[in-house]
Amino acid sequence: MIWGIKPVLFSIGNAPVSSYTFFLTLGFLVGFAVYFWEARRTKSLGENNLYIIFGALIGAAVGAKLLDFLVDYRYFINNFWNIETVLYGKTIIGGLIGGTIGVKITKKIYKIEAKKGNLFAPAIAIGVAIGRIGCFLRGCCYGKPTNLPWGVNFGDGILRHPTQIYESLFMLGMFVYLEKIKNNKDIRQGQLFKILMVYYFTFRFFIEFIRVGPVAWLGLTAFQIISLFAIIYLIRDNLKNLLLKIKNHGK
Repeated sequence: MIWGIKPVLFSIGNAPVSSYTFFLTLGFLVGFAVYFWEARRTKSLGENNLYIIFGALIGAAVGAKLLDFLVDYRYFINNFWNIETVLYGKTIIGGLIGGTIGVKITKKIYKIEAKKGNLFAPAIAIGVAIGRIGCFLRGCCYGKPTNLPWGVNFGDGILRHPTQIYESLFMLGMFVYLEKIKNNKDIRQGQLFKILMVYYFTFRFFIEFIRVGPVAWLGLTAFQIISLFAIIYLIRDNLKNLLLKIKNHGK
C-alpha cells in the first residue's frame, strides 16, 4: 500500500525528492524572502536580524522535534532506528513555541530590544501555508473520516478530512490579513506576531477535533491542551484587565 497523494514529487536522476521536503524547503525560502522584503521595506535590516533569525531557527528546530517526541515518545522509542522518524517527526506548534523562546534567548544574550514580530508574522504565515502542502501530498497530519465531497483517500481506502489543506488555506488567509493591517497606525511593534499566534492556536484547538490523534486528557489531545495554555498566556494582559473591570464593577 502506498500512503500519501504523491509522496515523491519528482526525481533527480535516481534520487527521489519527497513532496514533504520540497514544500517544507520552499516554505522556508519564501518565508525568508518575505521577512527580508519586509525588513528592507521598513528599513529594519541589520546584523541583529541575522542573530534573531538564527535564534528563531535553532529554537524552532529543537521545539518542533522535542514536542513531537514528548507527545508520541512511545512511537519514537519503538521506531528510532527508522531514519524517517528522525527526519520527518516535527510539529508546527513546537516550532512556534521553540522559535519564540529561541528569539527571546537570543535577544537577551545580545541585548537586543527591538521587536521584530511584525516582520516574522507574515513570513511564518506564508511559510506554513506552503509547507502544509507537503504534508498533504505525503499523507501526514491527516484528518478523521468524512462523508464530505472533498474527502481524500490517503491510501487506506477511507475518505478523510484534508486537514493539511484546511490549515494551508487558513494560514494563507492569515498572510493576506496581516499584509492588509500591517500599515495601520494602531498596530504596535511586535503586535502582528501576537495576532498570528492567538489566531493560529485558536484554529489549531478546533481543527484537532477532526484530526487523527490520541486523546490526552478530558477528551482533548495534547496539542489542544498546549494551544489553550498558549492562548491564555498570549492574552493574559487582556484577561487581567477584564478581571480588574469586573472587580471594580462589583464594588
